[in-house]
Amino acid sequence: MSTVETYVPRLKQRFEEEIRPALHSELGLDSVMRVPQVAKITLNMGVGEAKTDAKALDAAIEELTLIAGQRAQVRKARKSIASFKLREGMAVGARVTLRGARMYEFLDRLVSIALPRIRDFRGLNPRSMDGRGNFSLGIREQLIFPEINYDDIQQVRGLDVIITTSAKTDEHGLALLRALGLPFAGEDDRRDQ
Repeated sequence: MSTVETYVPRLKQRFEEEIRPALHSELGLDSVMRVPQVAKITLNMGVGEAKTDAKALDAAIEELTLIAGQRAQVRKARKSIASFKLREGMAVGARVTLRGARMYEFLDRLVSIALPRIRDFRGLNPRSMDGRGNFSLGIREQLIFPEINYDDIQQVRGLDVIITTSAKTDEHGLALLRALGLPFAGEDDRRDQ
């Protein structure tokens, strides 16, 4: 009999072995199954110039695919807006939704490689929670990801990263994201006291 080795991302393994039991006792939950966990990560890149330049959308899709490790989808306008010269159905951006192993891999790369490469980075804003335990993060340039080759970029674009958790409150969601290693602003002040 041959055993098939299945790959488990290191962040997922750390979550199962260390973070989940620690959060269970820290949050005082009655069951380990009520401990919040990351459900999905959505990457969204708006490409406003796609209405005049089709190559801009192709480049954005290619970059988002490289960053996520999964093919990006084209997002189309839901309704027409005359002042933006936008018609319903026009391509306006790209999106990727990550779940499972790819989600943990991306989160690990975001925390350990990409965020430290941001210039003048002082931590993430803990008020970027949405009230239901989900966190939104805006990245100004895609160049912080090591998968992007600096010489191949025609234009610097930003992207949104939305981390959706199973937490019911912001406090539980924030505790989960802190435990996963996301650096929030003002964290060093609390550790010193």
